[in-house]
Amino acid sequence: MKIIVLVKQVPDTETNIKVGDKSINEAGIKWIISPYDEFAIEEGLRLREKHGGEVIAVSLGPDRVQESLRQAYAMGADRAVQIKVDNYVPFDTVLAAELIANFAKSENADIIIGGRQSIDSDSSQVVVQVAEALGIPHVAFAVSLEISGTNVKSTKEVEGGTQVVETSLPVAITAQKGLNEPRYPNLKGLMAAKKKPIESKSPADLGNPASKIEIVGLEPPPPRIPGRKLEAADAKGYAEQLVKALREEAKVI
Repeated sequence: MKIIVLVKQVPDTETNIKVGDKSINEAGIKWIISPYDEFAIEEGLRLREKHGGEVIAVSLGPDRVQESLRQAYAMGADRAVQIKVDNYVPFDTVLAAELIANFAKSENADIIIGGRQSIDSDSSQVVVQVAEALGIPHVAFAVSLEISGTNVKSTKEVEGGTQVVETSLPVAITAQKGLNEPRYPNLKGLMAAKKKPIESKSPADLGNPASKIEIVGLEPPPPRIPGRKLEAADAKGYAEQLVKALREEAKVI
C-alpha cells in the first residue's frame, strides 16, 4: 500500500503576523505543521503498520518546508518529498492540487491523506480537488477509517452528527480531529530525521501547471465598529430604537 500524506507548513497561531504589500512578512515567524495534517500523518503511519507499504510525506513550498518534512520523518514517514515552489501562493488551491495529483499519479498512490483544512487559508479544498483531478472518490472530515483489501469504510462528521460511507481504493481522505492521537517524535527519531534525504520535485517535473491566482495586495481587516447601547424605559422603547437604527443608519430594512 502506497500512502501519501500531505504536510502543509503554516505560521504558528501564536506568531505575530505582519502584512506586507503582497505577502506576509516572514521575519521572526515560527513555522509548524498545520495541526490537522498531524492527524493525517498519524493515520498514514497506522495504515502502514497494519497493512504494510510506504508512507510518503509531501510538502509544497520553498526550502523552509523541509523542516516540517523532517518532523514527518521523525514521526515515522518512509520518504519525504518537497514540491519546490518558491513563490507559492497559499490561496492557489488549484495549482497545489494539480501538482500533488500529478505526483500521486506518478507514484500510483493508493491513499492520499491530508488534514481537513489548514489553519492559515482554511479552504478545506486541496484534498478534494486532488481527488477530482485524479477521478477518485474522497471522504472528508473522517473520524474513523477501516480498509480491508480494496474496500474502504469511514465514519465522517456531518452537520449534527456522523455518517458512515463505503468506497474503494484509491481514495483521498481529509482527517478530522478524533481520527487518532498523533504520536510525538522521540529523540532517536529526531536525530535520524536530520540525516535522511528529502527528494525535490519542480513544477516542470509534474506537468508544469500554471498558477491560477495573482495577489494584487494584502491588507488587514478594517477596525471593528464599536457597538452602541440602547436606552429605553421598556421593551417597546427598545424595539422602536432598534428598528429606527436598522432602517435609518444600517439601512438593512
